Amino acid sequence: MKKLFAIISATMLLTACTTTAPFQPATGLFYSNTKAPLQIDYNNTDIGTRVGKSSSKSILGLFAFGDASVQAAAREGKIRTVKHADYEFMSVLLGLFTETTVYVYGD
Repeated sequence: MKKLFAIISATMLLTACTTTAPFQPATGLFYSNTKAPLQIDYNNTDIGTRVGKSSSKSILGLFAFGDASVQAAAREGKIRTVKHADYEFMSVLLGLFTETTVYVYGD
């Protein structure tokens, strides 16, 4: 049982280290709720007048569902031109439950 717990813990910790965003804020072992940009080019960035969001969730690292795409967020916010995007990541107890939310801003 201890060996299984050690393997599961190591897997969760190593998967939490991967990211595809240009910037990953600090994460906590037992609880995290952080926001960060999905892009790093801020020259002449106009945020826009509307905001939309989309999200996906994972339970126990075994089940994942939802649509956290920029397209889904733009559709939700009735945005035709996306000008900026951020994301929010929430994790509870070593990733037993996680939620990723994408925010898009535009007109």
